[in-house]
Amino acid sequence: MTEFNGKSIVVTGGSLGMGRACAERFAAGGGKVMIVANDKVSVDETVAAIGANAAGFVGDVRNEADMRAAVAAAVSQHGGVDVLACCAGIQRYGTVVDTPVDVWDDVLDINLKGIFLAAKFAIPEMKKRGGGAIVAISSVQAYASQTGVAAYTASKGAINALVRAMALDHADDNITVNAVCPASIDTPMLRWAADLWKGEGTAEATLDAWGRGHPLGRVGKASEVAELVAFLASDKARFITGADVKIDGGVLSKLGIIIPD
Repeated sequence: MTEFNGKSIVVTGGSLGMGRACAERFAAGGGKVMIVANDKVSVDETVAAIGANAAGFVGDVRNEADMRAAVAAAVSQHGGVDVLACCAGIQRYGTVVDTPVDVWDDVLDINLKGIFLAAKFAIPEMKKRGGGAIVAISSVQAYASQTGVAAYTASKGAINALVRAMALDHADDNITVNAVCPASIDTPMLRWAADLWKGEGTAEATLDAWGRGHPLGRVGKASEVAELVAFLASDKARFITGADVKIDGGVLSKLGIIIPD
């Protein structure tokens, strides 16, 4: 795989879960990857695992100065920015009544503002290179919601809207902007949620049950999401922009009303 040879790629949230899978996929395709995350231990471990095609930046996607510096680091070390993959995100539970204001702010700041800030500084660098691609991780909950996830669902719906706005604003700059909308994907975040909701069972049993809720009968793999992100960031997808692409095992194709046997 050589489709990212000569490309400089910034991956926020790139040290865990889908972000790490994306960083690994970009590097496998020959790209030079700047992994941005707020945990030094996981950043260093991911950079070491990927090898020469990766560098790390420890920073907070909510912080303007950190995101400016992260993009500057990619320019300094890799010559510019061609691709931005926005993978940083958190999940928190609660209705609008019982969600604390600071939790609401954290979810919106990490999931949404983090994309705004990363793009704010990456887009001018892409323009210098004659164009680029931005891919943001959204969720099936941009379309349909569980109960008790008000902040998370709001953030994901807003991501899809922001992607459309950026796609229009920067089409003349030859920059494509798309969202990837996964259902349940086996990541540390999903396993955290499974442990939280396991009740008298086990987290593994909870994951299996959630998997059976998808028509394909399982949760997805982070590497499968990374393949879609890589495609949308590649030259093969230059006529795709403003799209939100589901990768959901068919879950949004299924109505809750079941015809009896």
